[in-house]
Amino acid sequence: MGLIRLAALGVLGFVGYKYMEKSKNNGRAAFANDHPVDDNFAQVRDAGPEAMGDKPRREWTAADQASDESFPASDPPSTY
Repeated sequence: MGLIRLAALGVLGFVGYKYMEKSKNNGRAAFANDHPVDDNFAQVRDAGPEAMGDKPRREWTAADQASDESFPASDPPSTY
């Protein structure tokens, strides 16, 4: 009986592992899933909501776009 439980637990673990491997996102958290990711140390995504990992919860404005395009610059855009 213990051997059957051990085998069932092993099968359950294997199925869970395969499910997690299949659903794993190989990209970075800030990048969209279809955004190319290279091995460069400076990971910078393109500007705009289509390049974001999570879509914006509200309407994307011109100020949002200007701020996104200016990052990581030290000076804020003039649309504020």
